[in-house]
Amino acid sequence: MKVILFNKPYDVLSQFTDREHGRDTLAQFIPVKDVYVAGRLDRDSEGLLVLTDHGPLQARIAQPRNKMPKTYLAQVEGLPSEQALDSLRQGLMLKDGPTLPAGARRIDEPDWLWPRDPPIRWRANIPTSWIELTLREGRNRQVRRMTAAVGLPTLRLIRWAVGDWCLRDLPPGCWKEVSPPAFSGHRARP
Repeated sequence: MKVILFNKPYDVLSQFTDREHGRDTLAQFIPVKDVYVAGRLDRDSEGLLVLTDHGPLQARIAQPRNKMPKTYLAQVEGLPSEQALDSLRQGLMLKDGPTLPAGARRIDEPDWLWPRDPPIRWRANIPTSWIELTLREGRNRQVRRMTAAVGLPTLRLIRWAVGDWCLRDLPPGCWKEVSPPAFSGHRARP
C-alpha cells in the first residue's frame, strides 16, 4: 500500500489531468503512478492532500460518514469574537443543512507560513486574523461557507492535518511517501 502526503500549492487542481483548460494539476508534481486523492482541496485552497493506491483507505479518509478529522488554518477578514467561535463549535445551519460541531479557536499567524503567490487582497482599514478549524465532515467549500456565516470571510485556507498526518516541514509543491496506517480495510461492527 502506498500513502503519499503532498503540500498542494494555491491554484493547483486536486486531480492529475485537466484536458479542458490546461491548468496546473498533481501530475506536474507527483510522478507516482496509480495513486488517487483521498479528499479534495479546492483550487484556491492550499495544504495537505493524502494520496493512496488503496481503495479502502481512500474511502476511510474521504467519506464523511467516517468522520476523520481534518484541520484547517484560515486567514479571515476581521477579528473573531468568542460568539463567532462558539457558533462554529456548536455547528451552523448552511443552505445544505446543519454542520457538525467543529473545533474552532483563534491562533496567531503561523511563523512557518510560506508566502502565497498571488498574495491575498489587503485592505488598510480591515484587519485579518487566523483561526484553526477541525471538521469531521467534508462538504463543498465548507470552511469558507462556515466562516462567512459568522461574518469572517476566508481570505486564505490551508489544510494542516488529515487524521494523524500533518504538513510539518513539507514545503509547497513537495511530496513524500509515508508508512501506511495499521488498517485492515474492514470497519469494526458495533
